[in-house]
Amino acid sequence: MPDPAPPSLSNAVPPLRPGGQVHAMRSVVVIPARHASRRFPGKPLVMLRDGQGEGKSLIRRTWEAACRVPGPEAVHVATDDARIRDHCAAFGASVLMTSDRCANGTERCAEAMAQLDAGIDVVVNLQGDAPLTPPWFVSGLLSALAAAPNVLMATPVLRCDDRALTALLDDRRKGRVGGTTAIFDRAGNALYFSKEVLPFAGGRDAGGDPAPVFHHVGIYAYRRAGLAAYRDWPAGPLERAEGLEQLRFLENGCPVRCVEVDPRGRSFWELNNPVDVARIEAILAREGLPDESAPD
Repeated sequence: MPDPAPPSLSNAVPPLRPGGQVHAMRSVVVIPARHASRRFPGKPLVMLRDGQGEGKSLIRRTWEAACRVPGPEAVHVATDDARIRDHCAAFGASVLMTSDRCANGTERCAEAMAQLDAGIDVVVNLQGDAPLTPPWFVSGLLSALAAAPNVLMATPVLRCDDRALTALLDDRRKGRVGGTTAIFDRAGNALYFSKEVLPFAGGRDAGGDPAPVFHHVGIYAYRRAGLAAYRDWPAGPLERAEGLEQLRFLENGCPVRCVEVDPRGRSFWELNNPVDVARIEAILAREGLPDESAPD
């Protein structure tokens, strides 16, 4: 059987206005959320307390992070669960109901895309477990797509500091499936993503001369053509082995652009396991919430 062809890039190039000018991209943020997580059931509804002791659910804090991003026309939560729907509606979020057949957040975004305005050019998938996402991470992806019209999908990466690398290595030593790492070429195109710490860090703690490790941030910006193609591809062996949805693009010959983002002195972590609740609450207490006015 011949290898599947990558999606046609002609559909990814923004149309021209009269006079030859490329029109401004229209974008929305979609936050996929499911209740039936294998590692952490009910995760979107877990409470996170900030430095003032105020408790809000994970999904609400992630929604509030998305609302701080300048540019997107709307923020939607996409779910198949009535408990999440009702909880989100109670604090004013727009909710798109999807089926329970979605295997991951990208499939859920692809299904939600059918409910969006046909004029939307870019769908940003902000994972529901990333309440510490600074708005400039998403802005960086949108800028990268605007600068490269033939790129179908972009995702951010963070150069690990000592603290982040130590946390990644600690998770692996203790058998926890935690953060994801990315390796990419000189042009920023992804070579691989893994739940292992890549490149090989020699089992060392952070400190000394650690290998250049990049923490993948679970945000994706897709053009409509890329998201539509993803929906039609079956999951491949690498995606199934790693449990990483973005590998489906690579397994089908579709480049993924990695965009290095600047944390601007802030810590970043996602809520992958119950132990991460304390990690994220500590960051909220120590640093507060990121906003666009953070110093460069």
